[in-house]
Amino acid sequence: MLEVDALAAAYGQSQVLFGVSFDVRPGEAVTLLGRNGMGKTTTVRSIMGMMPTRGGTITFEGKPLNGLPSYRVAQAGLGLVPEGRQVFPNLTVRENLVATAASSPAASSRCSPSGAP
Repeated sequence: MLEVDALAAAYGQSQVLFGVSFDVRPGEAVTLLGRNGMGKTTTVRSIMGMMPTRGGTITFEGKPLNGLPSYRVAQAGLGLVPEGRQVFPNLTVRENLVATAASSPAASSRCSPSGAP
């Protein structure tokens, strides 16, 4: 399970996330919605360790992720397939995630080709 609690982040002196909180439980799909500039990408980048946070906590399966570099977040079992990159353009989102998770024992044990979580 992914838990984000009171997440805060900034670009330089400009704070852009103020207390973002949500949980993603096994089997759930959660969507971040909002206009351009509302913090959707910043939230994902913060979770994935691609930018530092100013406050709050990020935990995955009970393990803290704050301050970890992105490769450690991936080793913990979280993956990101950027929308515009089309890593494997003919695959579904799930197939892209399974394919890219195959190199991580933590992540590949959670994904099965049959589509079952």
